[in-house]
Amino acid sequence: MAEQCAAVPFADLSIQWQAIRERALPDLLKLFESSEYCLGSWVSAFERDFAQYVGSRHAVAVNSGTSALHLALLAAGIGPGDRVILPSHTFVATLWAVLYVGAEPILCDIDPRTGTMDVEDARRRMLPGCKAIMPVHLYGQPVDMQAVLALAQEKGLLIIEDVAQAHGARFAGRSVGSIGSYGCFSFYPGKNLGAAGEGGMVVTEDGQAAEKMRALRNHGQYQRWIHQELGYNYRMEGIQGLILGHKLPLLPGWTDERRRIAKRYEEGLADLPLLLPRVLNHDHVFHLYVIRTPQREGLRRYLEERLIQTGIHYPIPVHRQPCYTQLQLRLDAEYPQTDLFTEQCLSLPLFVGMSDAQIERVVAAIRDYFAEGSRE
Repeated sequence: MAEQCAAVPFADLSIQWQAIRERALPDLLKLFESSEYCLGSWVSAFERDFAQYVGSRHAVAVNSGTSALHLALLAAGIGPGDRVILPSHTFVATLWAVLYVGAEPILCDIDPRTGTMDVEDARRRMLPGCKAIMPVHLYGQPVDMQAVLALAQEKGLLIIEDVAQAHGARFAGRSVGSIGSYGCFSFYPGKNLGAAGEGGMVVTEDGQAAEKMRALRNHGQYQRWIHQELGYNYRMEGIQGLILGHKLPLLPGWTDERRRIAKRYEEGLADLPLLLPRVLNHDHVFHLYVIRTPQREGLRRYLEERLIQTGIHYPIPVHRQPCYTQLQLRLDAEYPQTDLFTEQCLSLPLFVGMSDAQIERVVAAIRDYFAEGSRE
């Protein structure tokens, strides 16, 4: 069977390019003729449009989501002697940003239903000197921001949202990223809104913080050739602003398509011995469709044999990374929900332009696996 079927890729980003190709190509020619390679008018236009899309006053474009997190922490005044609480289940960039500013990361466990931050566990693990909380809207699912806001108000914490995987998601009617003091986005190509390379953004209501981040991303220059503080080369390239600007108007429709695919998976897999994504009382934009099963490795091999690509996000949690021990970071507790989640999670193919036939192939193969019995 496998030899007769085309592969189902985990993602196919070429479909997005075809959606903007006709409109983007003339602008690409203009960009090369004008030589606006770093920052420039296309980046500025994208900053304006993205701020409006999210509902924030300011947007600062940078070269990656990691840089966005780093600049947000710097603008917030977080540094040595401070502590920042974040979930143990996240991409490692969330941790890096805290370490870059010299602060101490404090990890909390996750909600087993969603894989996102368990805010009550964060409360239990809070230590003196905690200055900020970094909720990560994972897989497209918003964190319970009502609980985050309550904890932040109680403990006097700044909220820095990691929105790398949740472009367009909303909580209680507000776009995630606009709820805390800072919202940090990634435009890595595979994201719901992806660049033609790397890219990131920080949104904020604070005009002074935005001005500071604009200087920091450009070698600490508030004025040309005057470097008032330690700066970085975090500028967004003009081509990324151009491509993202053309994709942004299509994002709402693409989000609806992701939700439609997720619904097809939910209907097709509902009666199987799997844990499917839980959508709580807020939006989910399905950056990833993550199922859970103790038979993950057997199921993954079975799908691979049938030319169906899958992913694992993420197989090794932050607290079990080799660097965590090497950096002598605090690890005085267990994270049972994170450990269980990362042992069982499996990301199925889900991308804009995925055909009904591809969806049905994935569903049918998973059903066949369980019908035939465990291959572990």
